[in-house]
Amino acid sequence: MATDRPRTTPVARVLRVCLHLLVAGLLALAVLRALAGRDGDPAAVAAAATAMAAVYAAGPLIGAVGRSGRAAALWLALLGVTWVGVLVATPDGVWLAFPLYFLELHLLGRRAGVAAVGLTAVAAIVAYSAHQHTVGVAPAIGPLLGAAFAVATVFGYQALYRESEERRRLIDELTAARADLATAHHAAGVLAERERLAREIHDTLAQSLTSIQLLLRAAQRALPDRTQAAGEYVEQARQAAQDNLDEARRFVRALTPPALESDTLPVALERLCATTSVRSGLPVRLHVLGERVPLPVPHEVALLRIAQSALGNTVRHAGAGHAEVTLSFMAGEVALDVVDDGAGFDPEAVRTRTAAGGGAGDGGDSGYGLPSMRARARALGGSFAVESAPGEGTALAVLLPVPGGAGGTKEGSS
Repeated sequence: MATDRPRTTPVARVLRVCLHLLVAGLLALAVLRALAGRDGDPAAVAAAATAMAAVYAAGPLIGAVGRSGRAAALWLALLGVTWVGVLVATPDGVWLAFPLYFLELHLLGRRAGVAAVGLTAVAAIVAYSAHQHTVGVAPAIGPLLGAAFAVATVFGYQALYRESEERRRLIDELTAARADLATAHHAAGVLAERERLAREIHDTLAQSLTSIQLLLRAAQRALPDRTQAAGEYVEQARQAAQDNLDEARRFVRALTPPALESDTLPVALERLCATTSVRSGLPVRLHVLGERVPLPVPHEVALLRIAQSALGNTVRHAGAGHAEVTLSFMAGEVALDVVDDGAGFDPEAVRTRTAAGGGAGDGGDSGYGLPSMRARARALGGSFAVESAPGEGTALAVLLPVPGGAGGTKEGSS
């Protein structure tokens, strides 16, 4: 079978049935016209038509004709011989050239098919001229037009089929690509959610558990001599555990942090500074600059979490005498600065360690400090910077763009 012949489709099967009916109808017409005494000897026409019909009917029954180009060529050659017999018997055999064109183009491919169509057209013209006893342009018009129509039809169908197959292939590739993209998006979403949960746990639960640990150690040191002080430490630890429980429930509900459920960010930061001062003994002051305006919830959550992480690391690692938290509302931006006078650290050295981290105090974090803060800022299109050196304290700065803008000139502190 020729390699450029299209595979069988429902349309091709319908055309094949129509071709069979056309051959049968033209052979029957030739025999009926001969029996009516119009063209040719009835016996000769009937014999030639029967032979051609038998060869034609055998073609679809021979499986090799549909699989092998050589078998198809042999079958067409034999069919052509029987067709010549019909041509010799009656001029009506010229009409059978038309279905033969389609068979040749379909079974032999482009080059061999066109050559076979040309030979068939020449045979039809010669036979018809012989029957009419005349040579001219008129006998050639019909076979040539039929050949041209057949070639244009078959080649056009093959071109449309190839275009359809290419489109189907592209659609299949697009479908597969969309499935791969959906899988990749799902995997990326899973990774992003894992990173988000890691940041949330580090900035909330881990920080609070550390505070509880420090308070319980202080209570342990105060016992048994200073029972009142120990009781105060235990009460603070109990309150920290309650806050931790609220955070855990918030994870399950996937809601806003409890500190922001009913209060604004400045109020939540003021509470954070006060709580840190009470629990750790480190003086922490909050300054709010600019006109206070409502911020998007993601901005408030990010800034509160960054402040929690920074102060938590200051308490644990910095050995600072005091810390300052500044929230600044500016035109189209909001900034958070956390500064301490602690031991400081080398940010470049921390960045190169696998256990990088730290807040406004030290780089000895568990690995989610600085990267977590930086990721939160970048996720909202903001910037994050840390300035520190051993023995010189630490300054942490976060700048986030605010949709719709924010600004003002009022200044305040708490």
